[in-house]
Amino acid sequence: MMPPMPTSTPAIDEGYTLRVLQDLVRIDSVNPRLVPGAAGEAAIADYVAVRLSELGMTVARHEPEAGRVSVVGRLKGCRPGPTVMLNAHADTVAVDEMEAPFSGEFRDGRVYGRGAFDMKGGLAAMLGGAKALSDAGCPHAGELLVAAVADEEYASLGTADLLGRYAVDAAIVTEPTALDLCLAHKGFIWFEITTRGRAAHGSRFDLGIDANMHMGRVLADLDVLEQGLRVRAPHPLVGPPSLHASMIAGGTGLSTYSASCVLRVERRTVPGERTERVIEDLEDILHRQAGRDASFDAGLTVTLVREPFEVPAGAAIVRAAAAAVREVRGFEPACIGQTPWMDSALLAAAGIETLVLGGSGAGAHSREEWADVRSVMDLAQCLAGAVIRYPDERDAEDA
Repeated sequence: MMPPMPTSTPAIDEGYTLRVLQDLVRIDSVNPRLVPGAAGEAAIADYVAVRLSELGMTVARHEPEAGRVSVVGRLKGCRPGPTVMLNAHADTVAVDEMEAPFSGEFRDGRVYGRGAFDMKGGLAAMLGGAKALSDAGCPHAGELLVAAVADEEYASLGTADLLGRYAVDAAIVTEPTALDLCLAHKGFIWFEITTRGRAAHGSRFDLGIDANMHMGRVLADLDVLEQGLRVRAPHPLVGPPSLHASMIAGGTGLSTYSASCVLRVERRTVPGERTERVIEDLEDILHRQAGRDASFDAGLTVTLVREPFEVPAGAAIVRAAAAAVREVRGFEPACIGQTPWMDSALLAAAGIETLVLGGSGAGAHSREEWADVRSVMDLAQCLAGAVIRYPDERDAEDA
């Protein structure tokens, strides 16, 4: 029987980690799916690849679409064991209205700029944790993967692509959590509903069928459905499911009956909900309307499904991270849920034991964004500690 791994966590090079965070923020990595013509992840992937190579890691670049680059570094430990992935997205949302989006300014314990909080702070902490392990002679068992992925802010091309390339036992996604343990988050389903009418002159009610009016009936039923979702028994960590009508468009002129109306709907789901049942709820609305009016004609298309995420509190990766946080911060981290969707759901759906653990800050997707630097340093040490502890926690689970 192999001796247990050491439980003390190697020290973090805080100067290095701060410089990396500032450098990352100074690189424009706005997602081109959100802003046509934007920079994308190629430049930031180049930067991360160099840093990973400097740590003695084996580095690979992956490009699921032209210009959309993820980079993965691999660091083997001192003995055989499981593979743990640290995962952070390198893309950001737009920088509209930001005065200095790529400044990387360090002031009053914070680093400012687009992506500092969401989630270049998490990526910097991953590099800081990997450096601590490398500097300490790789005391972890198995293999550490550090993945800076593309496109999480739109369709998660990066993480989806990596699932077919690497065999991973456990993962930590470093989205912000204020060093609490995020065990669950919501999913979402995007729908497109189209009502079909008949165009006619506005004076000819006998000829026209108003697709917009028919969509109004759908909206009324959706409102009833949404109110019903709010009163369901909530999930203990993420609350109740929800629904909203995101965008609507119909008609071609003031004196013309609308021949078509298109409504886009987002349904936020909670762990335990079945996608098939959610789709059935919307289909039932359209079927009821058709039963009331023979002229009602509508169709429903599902455009994107992202499942919710949940991991048991007793999972080995959760226990390993909790122990690391206790060592670094001196108190028990809370187990929480979050409402936004994250790449953690893709990893979990692939059978990878996954946790979300990140730092503190504010301003995701807003005019002023910043990361709390102390939390980035603590996160880096917690990540290194969790990677060291995970093999023993997994062995204890199997015993």
